[in-house]
Amino acid sequence: MLQVHNTTLENMTCGHCRARVTQALKSVDPQARVEVDLGRRQVRVTTASPLSELTDALADAGYPASASSVIN
Repeated sequence: MLQVHNTTLENMTCGHCRARVTQALKSVDPQARVEVDLGRRQVRVTTASPLSELTDALADAGYPASASSVIN
């Protein structure tokens, strides 16, 4: 089942960050839909993967999540 995860990444500030965050999330689920809002420092991911796997991948890439939510 697909879920939508909203995550705030305080240290995501530039285009390079956008690419690294997208790459980290796609490493968990290559079919994930990733939408990045640099201005709000938020990322929205539509995926079947659990939030914990996504936040672990982000932290490993240097972008620890400061807040997350799941929308079913």
